[in-house]
Amino acid sequence: MDALIDSSIPSDDQDADEASDWHSTPFSVLKTDPGRVSLKSVLRELEKLGQIETLELPDNLFAEVQPKILRQYRLRAAAEPPREVRRHPEPIRYTFLAAFCWQRRQEIIDGLVDLLIQIVHRISVRAEKKVVDELLGDLQKVHGKTTLLFKMAEAALEQPHGVVKEVLYPVVSEQTLSDLVKEYRSNGPTYRRHVYTILRASYSGHYRRMLPPLLDALDFRANTAIQRPIIKALALIKANRDSRKQHFAVDGTVPIEGVVPPHWRELVLEQDASSERRVNRINYEISVLHSLREGLRCKAIWVAGADRFRNPDDDLPADFDVQRTTYYTALQQPESADDFIAGVRKAMEDALSRFHDGLPQNPRVTLREQGRNRIKLSPLDPQPEPATILRVKAELMRRWPMTSLLDVLKETDLRVGFSHAFHSMASREVLDRSMLQPRLLRCLYGLGTNAGLKRVVPVTRLCTITTCSTFDGDIFTKMRCVTPSAASPMPPLRSDARRFGERAPRPVPRMPKSSARGIRIS
Repeated sequence: MDALIDSSIPSDDQDADEASDWHSTPFSVLKTDPGRVSLKSVLRELEKLGQIETLELPDNLFAEVQPKILRQYRLRAAAEPPREVRRHPEPIRYTFLAAFCWQRRQEIIDGLVDLLIQIVHRISVRAEKKVVDELLGDLQKVHGKTTLLFKMAEAALEQPHGVVKEVLYPVVSEQTLSDLVKEYRSNGPTYRRHVYTILRASYSGHYRRMLPPLLDALDFRANTAIQRPIIKALALIKANRDSRKQHFAVDGTVPIEGVVPPHWRELVLEQDASSERRVNRINYEISVLHSLREGLRCKAIWVAGADRFRNPDDDLPADFDVQRTTYYTALQQPESADDFIAGVRKAMEDALSRFHDGLPQNPRVTLREQGRNRIKLSPLDPQPEPATILRVKAELMRRWPMTSLLDVLKETDLRVGFSHAFHSMASREVLDRSMLQPRLLRCLYGLGTNAGLKRVVPVTRLCTITTCSTFDGDIFTKMRCVTPSAASPMPPLRSDARRFGERAPRPVPRMPKSSARGIRIS
């Protein structure tokens, strides 16, 4: 575990560059986000997961620890650079690292599942978009089709209630329309088959490399018999990962029902030269991934070791099987799934009926027959403020007249020093705390009150400070409060007494004095 925070920079070198120490350890790599959806992101996350798996942390390591406390340990380790982590005593250091790696493993697994879901969706969407673009281009290339379409549209608009045979056939003959349909059916690509062909090329040429390591790293499971065929199909693909055969025999060992959608079976199940049916391997893998995506999205399939995609039975009480009727009665829900679906369907039908009947009589809704915006909504009247908020505002104005919320926030920071408890999630902080403190307070005020960052920056310093304040806002909105202070009742994670190997507590810097109306920038 010490190898995670090991670097080439000596830990006692106080003048070394902190950014170099931050980026030279495996621990800093584990902190990075997956990034954009791509095959490279999947392979990078698999490397992180493999690095954590080498630690062999038990699954029940923190079973007796409350999640809130465990999260505090994890955030404490994530906010400190490796140099400061190395300076902790061994019990504290190993606790922080183990908590970080234990929770980070769950986050990486959840991230891998999210990437898998998004990649499978992206392959299908890109294939459909490419086919649609090709079809539109194919239709535009047909000679004279635009003229024929214009003549048909003009004749239909002149006689909208006329008969097709009497209105359109004099403009475009029946034989011409028949020839166009035959030309499209013979030369134009079949939509579904063409989409699948492009999808297969994208998967086999690029994304197929992620499947073997993904199946080795993630353990997919299912609790219902409906999803068991998908788990068997994944085991079949994993068992034949080193095989070079392109087809599977239809002998009952390849799950088809519940795995391959009905509209894809003609593409997955092929016939060889002897008219015997066989399973196309690549097409079958694509079908399995699509079925797996649907199962993961509804949590019918879960992943061992994940957090968001964990076993849904873990969210139920321990005595749910025994007290099932009692819990359903307390929730006021039927035990039968069919009754539950029927109730939801009836509620939706009633809501849609009320919406349909009341929409024309709604005075705030205007329905138009022409134009781009057919439905126009009038803004609602603002709701009255709660009486409690009004009384609080009145009391504040009585006690501290002409005092803004920003002044209250500034005075609180002067007394408590809460801004010192926040650290950037970036690799280092370049600005001095005396300069960063006013900007941080402005960012907190602008984001917390929804006033925006530009409104809390002086107009005279707008050109020089807006960019810095915006940058600080983006960085410090992800900040973590990891140091206990007078504003937090949480006890410190280690004693205030200075021991060998522990760093001294940081002094709370004082903020420059301000005027009565705002914060002065030094």
